[in-house]
Amino acid sequence: MSEEQNQPQQETLTPEQQQQRSIQWQRSCVQAAQKHLADKGVLPQSIIEKECRYIEPLVALWKIKGQNGKKYWVITGNLPTDHIEASAAATAREALRYFSFHWQMKAEEIMSAKPVEKTQAQFANLLVNRAHGLYDLFAKDELWANEAS
Repeated sequence: MSEEQNQPQQETLTPEQQQQRSIQWQRSCVQAAQKHLADKGVLPQSIIEKECRYIEPLVALWKIKGQNGKKYWVITGNLPTDHIEASAAATAREALRYFSFHWQMKAEEIMSAKPVEKTQAQFANLLVNRAHGLYDLFAKDELWANEAS
């Protein structure tokens, strides 16, 4: 058997299948964002699509207007779901940086509480890891070329 035949076959998707997978990913992320806000007592009213950003399959940033009249940035994806009031960040890029710094501070707060439970330490490590990843995405100018400042 050649080396190629020995390798597991990579899943090859048609453009239509890729688009379907992308739509499903976005749908699950927006549902997570809406559920997160609802769990925090904010009933979503509308999504401000033109300001939302997706870096699939890592992160999605949603700008959502609540029925309370306030706007929120909600972050979802391959990381903890979280939210801030939109007044804390003017753009999706700035929101990404905000979450990065906020999560690093939250992790520090968790680790400074003594004693630190194993699950809390694991969560703090996850926050730090994801915070660094968010900052790396924030720093990539090419990802934000189309974002209005």
